[in-house]
Amino acid sequence: MTVTGQGTDEARALRALRDERSSVRLGAALAIGSTPDQRFVGPLVERCAVEPEFLVRDMLTWALTRHPVADTLPLLLREVRSEHAQARSQALHTLSKVGDPRAWPVITRALLTDADDEVARTAWRTAVVLVPEGEEAALAAVLVTQLGRGGQETQLSLSRALVGLGSTMVAALDTAQRSPDPDVRAHSLATERLRNDPDTGFAFALEEAKRVVALGGAGSNEGGS
Repeated sequence: MTVTGQGTDEARALRALRDERSSVRLGAALAIGSTPDQRFVGPLVERCAVEPEFLVRDMLTWALTRHPVADTLPLLLREVRSEHAQARSQALHTLSKVGDPRAWPVITRALLTDADDEVARTAWRTAVVLVPEGEEAALAAVLVTQLGRGGQETQLSLSRALVGLGSTMVAALDTAQRSPDPDVRAHSLATERLRNDPDTGFAFALEEAKRVVALGGAGSNEGGS
């Protein structure tokens, strides 16, 4: 499918984005991204909010990154405030790929602590990409409030985000290791282990940390500093 400036081609592309076949939707996103046109930015953003297939969503994001930031950024910033979790998550993901620092103010504490795990996880990753120099410690202080949250996949996402902040997160992590909550202490220990030894499997690090906590070990010394 070729996307041109002609109205018939535009209508065909927009219909294809809503086709019941994921392969057709994928091809439509690819075609739109290959020939960027401002008229497609809104429909791409709208489709991101409801698209059920991961590969298609990823192609929609790619198509958006092919358009000028001046056209995409305002719509993405608006979408981050959507009441729909997928809309928030996908907009955040796209912002991480765009990488424009003007998006940083939209990464609020509310997003970083969003009740939806996928939104929160995407917000953590995006925050690490966009955080301005000098704001890393403040970001780490918010992120550590989420230690112990969710399942192993969510906890790994948070640990990776904290590790991505480098040494600026050490003070916040040290504080978390003195938490009265054993899940928080274990997660913080596993995060420190991951920081000191990136090749360590997270599942192993977390189980080891849980044993240390259960035995009353001093979390602040586990794995070094």
